[in-house]
Amino acid sequence: MTERVVLAYSGGLDTSVAIGWIAEETGAEVIAVAVDVGQGGEDLDVIRKRALACGAVEAEVADAKDEFADEYCLPAIKANALYMDRYPLVSALSRPAIVKHLVAAAKKHGATTVAHGCTGKGNDQVRFEAGIVALAPDLKCIAPVRDYAMTRDKAIAFCEAKGLPIATTKKSPYSIDQNVFGRAIETGFLEDIWNAPIEDIYEYTSNPATPREPDEVIITFDKGVPVAIDGKPVTVLQAVQQLNERAGAQGVGRIDMVEDRLVGIKSREVYEAPGAIALITAHQELENVTVERELARYKRQVEQRWGELVYDGQWFSPLKRALDGFIEEANEHVSGDIRMTLHGGRAVVTGRRSEQSLYDFNLATYDTGDTFDQSAAKGFIDIYSLSSKIAAKRDLA
Repeated sequence: MTERVVLAYSGGLDTSVAIGWIAEETGAEVIAVAVDVGQGGEDLDVIRKRALACGAVEAEVADAKDEFADEYCLPAIKANALYMDRYPLVSALSRPAIVKHLVAAAKKHGATTVAHGCTGKGNDQVRFEAGIVALAPDLKCIAPVRDYAMTRDKAIAFCEAKGLPIATTKKSPYSIDQNVFGRAIETGFLEDIWNAPIEDIYEYTSNPATPREPDEVIITFDKGVPVAIDGKPVTVLQAVQQLNERAGAQGVGRIDMVEDRLVGIKSREVYEAPGAIALITAHQELENVTVERELARYKRQVEQRWGELVYDGQWFSPLKRALDGFIEEANEHVSGDIRMTLHGGRAVVTGRRSEQSLYDFNLATYDTGDTFDQSAAKGFIDIYSLSSKIAAKRDLA
């Protein structure tokens, strides 16, 4: 029986060439799998037909936009997930979503191997392969660009020699990955970390310096889930899409950072994630209103670890699953409305209201009606500072 390889397929030059390349190098039949996580671009059926025209024996496409929003973006919102306190895990979230479809296709078609188009120096190779073996330990993984030195020049030559139906136009100077949660731009002149980004690289966001009227939005959450925008019910996908448009129009969500890659190098990355940043900002503020202090303090530690695990390709790991349970419990009372002003590249919270609020006006006010027992403070301070007082007597003697 002929071996079968499932290939993560995008429809572009590299993965289209990889179909025939893998067949020649391994003698295997190739099943192409394309997953729509809101990256835009060509119609899925066009991509499917191209895969078949390039030599795939089967081609599957999946509209996974809602699945991606509900099962991957939403947990990140609940976790306020920002790698290195800034990056909302745009690419890292999409990889396990794609992996799930690759593994399902491998089982369906009796494939022994899964292939992807990643290089040997990035994070995504780890995210794909660690995810694949976590779901199907017996599957093997190959990466033609990494394992067979399939350079772009070789890919173009192969494409022309085989007459493949792929446009071999001049490559963009940037490497771009995008989905509904955001967009990542790297390489080209950005590799010199002194060079400022130019306006041409952005698509999801408008220039925040351009004068325009601010946009006020009210986001409603139920147990950490965004359920309405300005009072109109939305799915998670719709919440992200609408805020991509509205926050993006105000230049919200631009990030320029040097980040620590899993493989040990530092890499300059430019991101734009207007919907993600607006939703995480709103969610964080609603937690400030509804989550008890000690739980909130500990959750911040969990958020950092959760983000690191997802960035490092450990979506399906036991620790990540266990932390999911904690985050879900911590969101039990995160319900209410957050009002934000989107303007000048910033999403600024201006109002909060919640039936689950722990904010007590009568305890907080300094005016008449104050119910806080200030006389209790002196004894509290005496006991709270007692250990330091005793140590000070020793240390200052």
